[in-house]
Amino acid sequence: MMMTENPERGDGVRPVLSVRDLTVQVATTEGGKTVLDSLSFDLRLGETLALAGESGSGKSMTALAIMGLLPKPMARITAGAIRLGDRDLTELTETDYREIRAKRIAMIFQEPMTSLNPLMTVERQLCEVLLAHEICSRRDAPKRALQLLKDVRLTEPERRLKQFPHELSGGMRQRVMIAIALACDPEILIADEPTTALDVTVQAEILDLIRQLQHVHGTAVLMITHDMGVVAEMADRVILLREGRQEEAAPVRKLFAEPRTAYAAALLAAVPRLGEAPERPAKPQAQKLVEVDDLTVRFDVTGGLLNRTVARLHAVEGVSFHIRAGETLALVGESGSGKSTIGKALLGLVPWDGSIRIDGQQTQGRSRSAMRPVLRKIQMVFQDPGASLDARMTVGDQVVEPLKVHGLAKGSELTDRAEWLFRRVGLSADMLKRYPHEFSGGQRQRVCIARALSLSPQVIVADESVSALDVSVQAQVLDLLQELQDEDALSYLFISHDMAVVERVADRVMVMRLGQVMEEGRRDDVLHDPRHPYTQRLLSAVPVPDPTRVRQTVDVAIGKEPNSPIYPVGEHPDRFALEELKAGHRVALPD
Repeated sequence: MMMTENPERGDGVRPVLSVRDLTVQVATTEGGKTVLDSLSFDLRLGETLALAGESGSGKSMTALAIMGLLPKPMARITAGAIRLGDRDLTELTETDYREIRAKRIAMIFQEPMTSLNPLMTVERQLCEVLLAHEICSRRDAPKRALQLLKDVRLTEPERRLKQFPHELSGGMRQRVMIAIALACDPEILIADEPTTALDVTVQAEILDLIRQLQHVHGTAVLMITHDMGVVAEMADRVILLREGRQEEAAPVRKLFAEPRTAYAAALLAAVPRLGEAPERPAKPQAQKLVEVDDLTVRFDVTGGLLNRTVARLHAVEGVSFHIRAGETLALVGESGSGKSTIGKALLGLVPWDGSIRIDGQQTQGRSRSAMRPVLRKIQMVFQDPGASLDARMTVGDQVVEPLKVHGLAKGSELTDRAEWLFRRVGLSADMLKRYPHEFSGGQRQRVCIARALSLSPQVIVADESVSALDVSVQAQVLDLLQELQDEDALSYLFISHDMAVVERVADRVMVMRLGQVMEEGRRDDVLHDPRHPYTQRLLSAVPVPDPTRVRQTVDVAIGKEPNSPIYPVGEHPDRFALEELKAGHRVALPD
């Protein structure tokens, strides 16, 4: 159910948001640096305008400028105007801005885990927005919060209200962010990479949800993304940014069919497309570096007056697999299927049962000191770069910290190693003394990859390691991972929601759902001739980087006809999956 482009949309309608010659500078040791240069555009009600471009091109900086959230005094607007109706937002005080944020302009931030307050329940965070803008009374706020979670089709909304952000999956946290953004029924919704780290089915549901809510409320959407598949599916018009300047602006179909600039053509050519990856040569049967047998991970669910254990979440149930030297095993599946939990179990970051052997060494029952030599052989790139980097340490110190912990280098050796690692992941050595907040999301992810490579491990668990990168940098990082694999027989457990990327890097693919393996096999067998209905459903939800083609909605794969009516508010689109979740994934404890 893809929205088709309407070139006439908004004609004759006064823009709800008008940006003129917007220029933003940031302070550096060498003086002011222009990161956004004379950007102009209009946004009308009911329209979706995509700001696309590479990491660091100024997309998120534009959103922060509109929201009045530029990190001052480090960054400031030096020229231009941002008009919301008759008001110039650049002239507002912070007090004035508080009346506008959430009520007239709302934003879905790129990293929901770091945007939500970890010390507050979902209910409290929703109610805080409602009460701050006097949307309802304190008595009615909990009811309104519950309805908002139903509107964004969050499963078991009553239970989710009482949970904290860390208890939710990435897709659930993103739905909570959307609920908070829509709490005050704003005129403008800014979505900053809203589906970056989500699996394809949840991504499809989130995009459909934004589109449906836009249709109901007539909201203007400013979509910020580096994913050209999302651009093709969601946008009416596209502005392509490069190094802070507008490179090209056009209706979405025209941009994809007839890009005017060489940069736009090169960017579109770099977009990975499912079915176009080159064949991967067969590899000899090397030794098994990772051997997992009957892996089971369960978490207690507490509740009640005394916070007792009332149920047990079966996150991973009886999973077995192996990874050979120089091989890439891709792990795919929906949010909450157990992919990241498996990666964490390999590094001993969650309690588990079963058997895990790394290079022949059993990890079960080892003490922390005994695990240290094993952990030198396996490292992890975490899903959320903002949450996995220490905000109080420079990125250079964080990259060399593993070398210090393991006593492998000191003094000038650490600096030399850090500079080499930064160059390998496409960052310059002069960035080593910066802090995480001074980088874009994609740059922070590259820092995390450099840190994982610091110990020269044999195995890397890459949990959505390229999801935050634009397509050109993504290609560079994937080439780097391939180069390291070829040189050092490095092995990867590659966790990803991007099927086109999986097709490019994987030797074998394992599909997971509700903690169990649905299908496993050679890359081409699983991706091009899937046998399990769930795998077929995943592949049908992949966004197509072509606005002339219609993605099958998730509905089609579960028995609904294409272009069928919208699901009733509060009803989850996959009833079968929800019932299966209740019946098998979360098991009540006996009395």
